[in-house]
Amino acid sequence: MSGSSLTASFIAEMLAMRIGIIGAGHIGGALVRRLTKLGHEVSVANSRGPDTLRALARETGAEAVTAQEAVRDKDLVVVTIPEKSVGKLPKDLFGAARPDTVVIDTGNYYPGRDGRIEEIERGTTESRWVSNRLGRPVVKAFNNIYAQHLLDRRRPAGAPGRIALPVAGDDAKAKAIVIRLLDELGFDGVDAGTLDESWRQQPGTPVYGTDHDVKGVRDDLAKATPERRPEFRAG
Repeated sequence: MSGSSLTASFIAEMLAMRIGIIGAGHIGGALVRRLTKLGHEVSVANSRGPDTLRALARETGAEAVTAQEAVRDKDLVVVTIPEKSVGKLPKDLFGAARPDTVVIDTGNYYPGRDGRIEEIERGTTESRWVSNRLGRPVVKAFNNIYAQHLLDRRRPAGAPGRIALPVAGDDAKAKAIVIRLLDELGFDGVDAGTLDESWRQQPGTPVYGTDHDVKGVRDDLAKATPERRPEFRAG
């Protein structure tokens, strides 16, 4: 093996992470497919049990596991389930997780699907609510992009029109890890502030559902207003 190949192999090994994904819907499935191809060790769980994930595991090389196994000894965990399902996760799910495990929440609040969540209706941001339920700090990311775009709209760093995604959270180190992961996936990351500022990327805001570059994302975040649009509130 040449020196350059050895260096590249060493870097790839150093960057590989143990990642757990809870939820195998559109975003969860896309992340399983992309992250395994990047060489990360991925475990995936859902509410119906590992047996229902065997096909995805065979396709990707990910390991189908329980939710508890998806968080055990992981560098990073992605929670990508409907808000209504967060409360159904096992109690003390993260009790056996490492203190330094980074947790990403991709969720959005849709009252028509999730029912009325009073705290969110009163102004608590979606991911703050999730963080409180999980008992762990979270980073909000991947909530404003379509799953298919995660699969097929990646671009190299520096390429014109590279899609950027907002990343909100209270821990600068955790956000930096998520932004680095985005870069690996083929997207730029934009620091969107604290978790309490993550309303700037919630459904109905200018950045939601867009494929903008870094400048476009920053402009959209600046234009956002905290009032939730009527279609994203419970009646």
